[in-house]
Amino acid sequence: MADRIFKPLTGRSVHLCVDMQLLFAPGGIWPTPWMEPVLPNVVRIAERHAENTIFSRFITPQRPEDLPGTWQDYYRRWHAATRAEMDPGLLDLMPPLRRLVPPAAVVDKTGFSAFHESDLQQMLEEREADALVITGSETDVCVLSTVLSAVDRGWRVVIVTDAVCSSSDPGHDHLIELYHRRYSQQIETIETDALLAIW
Repeated sequence: MADRIFKPLTGRSVHLCVDMQLLFAPGGIWPTPWMEPVLPNVVRIAERHAENTIFSRFITPQRPEDLPGTWQDYYRRWHAATRAEMDPGLLDLMPPLRRLVPPAAVVDKTGFSAFHESDLQQMLEEREADALVITGSETDVCVLSTVLSAVDRGWRVVIVTDAVCSSSDPGHDHLIELYHRRYSQQIETIETDALLAIW
């Protein structure tokens, strides 16, 4: 699938890396097998643009009853992921990314979207961001929710297709196709090497 970039990225563009945490790494509670293969690409982008990188972290509740509605059923099923039961270290970023903070920043969220009940929108406005370069996990869950939230807010969105991953190969493949074709007016796609050649 060909890269599709509409205009150059600038020094105000922000690398938003979604949920690259030990919680989702092999051996975590919600393992994403493709996380380790895409991690080097995420690291390359984050190292190049550390001051313009924001990492989101998915923070689970202390107990299921701390969240509303169907989230309670979700965390009764996944009670091992509640903070009352899990190793809190699993919420940390993957080590090669954690060492970049600071100058990279971190924003915590309790839902799928990085914008959900977080300071992300304010942080982007304060930086006068003009684009979001998105990497992370998972392509068809938290990345998807974050991308659509960004589109709803009018942000320019660029997805790095070989720096996102999922625990579902079909889900990942379908979403890359969807990002590339269905949202072609509002979402741009690019691979890591091509991105680093222009930004």
